Amino acid sequence: MHASRLVGWVISGVICLAGITLNHKAEAAAKAAEKLDNATCLSCHDSNKEKLEVVGSNGEKRPLLAVPSDKLAKSVHADMQCVACHKEIVDSAAPHKVDAAAQKANCVQCHEALWETAKKENLTKEKERLGIVVKNIEAYKKSFHALPGKEDKTHPKADCDNCHNTHSFNIPPKGSAKRVEWRKTIPNVCGDKCHSDEVEEYLSSVHGKALQEKTNVKAPVCIDCHTTHDIASTSAEPFKVGIAQDCGTCHKDNLKSYKDTYHGQVNTLGYGYTAKCYDCHGSHGILKADDPKSKVHPNNRLKTCQQCHNGKKDLREATAGFVTFSPHANSHDFSRYPQVWLTTKFMVALLIGVFVFFWAHSGLWFYREYQERHDKKEHRKAVRTADLNLEKGKHFRRFAWPWRLAHLCFAISVMTLVLTGMAVFYAATPWATVIINALGGPHVAGILHRISAAIMLGIFFLHLVYVINFLIRNRKTFQWFGPTSLVPRWQDLWDMIGMFKWGLGLGPRPAFDRWTYWEKFDYWAVFWGMAIIGGSGMTLAFPSVTASFLPGWVFNVAMVVHGEEAFLAAVFLFTVHFFNNHLRPNKYPPPDIVMFTGTVSLDEFKHEHWAEYCRLVESGELSKYLVDVPSRPMTLASRILGLVLLVVGFTLLTFVAIGFTGSFGGG
Repeated sequence: MHASRLVGWVISGVICLAGITLNHKAEAAAKAAEKLDNATCLSCHDSNKEKLEVVGSNGEKRPLLAVPSDKLAKSVHADMQCVACHKEIVDSAAPHKVDAAAQKANCVQCHEALWETAKKENLTKEKERLGIVVKNIEAYKKSFHALPGKEDKTHPKADCDNCHNTHSFNIPPKGSAKRVEWRKTIPNVCGDKCHSDEVEEYLSSVHGKALQEKTNVKAPVCIDCHTTHDIASTSAEPFKVGIAQDCGTCHKDNLKSYKDTYHGQVNTLGYGYTAKCYDCHGSHGILKADDPKSKVHPNNRLKTCQQCHNGKKDLREATAGFVTFSPHANSHDFSRYPQVWLTTKFMVALLIGVFVFFWAHSGLWFYREYQERHDKKEHRKAVRTADLNLEKGKHFRRFAWPWRLAHLCFAISVMTLVLTGMAVFYAATPWATVIINALGGPHVAGILHRISAAIMLGIFFLHLVYVINFLIRNRKTFQWFGPTSLVPRWQDLWDMIGMFKWGLGLGPRPAFDRWTYWEKFDYWAVFWGMAIIGGSGMTLAFPSVTASFLPGWVFNVAMVVHGEEAFLAAVFLFTVHFFNNHLRPNKYPPPDIVMFTGTVSLDEFKHEHWAEYCRLVESGELSKYLVDVPSRPMTLASRILGLVLLVVGFTLLTFVAIGFTGSFGGG
């Protein structure tokens, strides 16, 4: 009996002790659940302690996430509690009990909620950085990284923690020594998990060596070219268009010279299909130009050009001359680019000389003609025409219909050439982008440019055929330096001097025959323009043919000549030519419609070509050129057409002026 009681007491004692133990454990667990502070979390998760493993859902052991406590203490999240993000953790047991209803740690939602709270509490200025983070989040959502992963479609290609490491993230301030060290880690961050091949190339490049070996803080790293949060696909148009500008933040001179090429002009217009920096130099493994492995080394350059100029689509295969083309040639470095330097200086001198002379000529002409028109002066002597039986109301015929039609087609083709050409020449101007987009892009604009050039050259060659045929038929009677010839003669020099004297009030206005000296200048300027603009244009239009027998620097010269001569032609036509024929006081109200109707009144004919009038009266041939006055509909249509062409011309002149002032000012 005593033995049984003793056993009962022992059993009861054991039960009591067990109850007390379990109660203490429950109380300890409850206290631990209440005290989920960072110290408690780090007691297991601190990477500085021994490795801790738990049994995973698959029954196998897995390591716990290790958090470096020293780095956490210096991170941007140092003052936050772990459970502020890990809200689903409700105790410190291993494994943790998880609140299924609570949201797992989410950088995006956490930061967006914090920013909304800051806005409600009017603390946006004090917590401005939270707003920057939210902007970065919005950029990230549209980026390449936010797209579904290739292997796991339920997760993005990269999320915040892949780049930032939430527990140790901290960007040192700019200018500090730690900032340099931080920049040096960026390639490894990108390469460790995803872009190992690209980083390996980068570290062997001039950029990588400058950063790692020379500690050049200005050396570009991944985020300088690809940005941080709004990372775009490298095959997408925005990246292709923007990459040249990114390279230009360091290589300013090379960016400027690149923009002067057709490749750069198209890129500036917002189209990425032409060659960009990385197409020639490579992307991650960029080497010095004199490195035998460099893509732009002379031994490799033709192959590099043939990546695009490969004979496919509308690009013929690059030929030998491509190798000596200088994509970064400029007009101020004579030692490296003597051809471009000399060509540019010649063209600038030509432009200055032409404009100074003719604008001064036009200014004096306007001043004197305005005065005489105001004073109603006329210095011509009367010529007896009573015995000629001239009918009243007759006009003098100056131009037959083929000449008028050719002039109209020529004018339209030239204006189209100016529009499409100057839009590319001044690609950085806002109007150029609007025009090119409206036309359907640079490719379509290029087709229109070539069609217009073919029309212009076609008219010019037809005129040459006519002139040659005329000279052959009239070889015995034609006077090369006669009054009806367009060949310059000494009288033109005296007439020019006389016009300047008249403009200065030092003499009478010269009497002109069939062709004035400025009309002859206009005529022969077309020959010069066809040779210079047409020749350089053909060189650029057929690069593979040109480069098969000419050196590549010819393209550099052709680009300078083509652009500058086109500028000269456009500005001359829409200022000097328009003034001579439409904007003089004696032509008011403009336009002069002689090139549309082909005729001019006898009074105007006598005033403008007094010497020819007298010569025809004396020879009795004047009546042969007299025709009926153009009909009212013909006159009205001619005036409307003339006004339209004037408006188009002045609009183009405005575009060119905007482009010129923008480029002159560094735009």
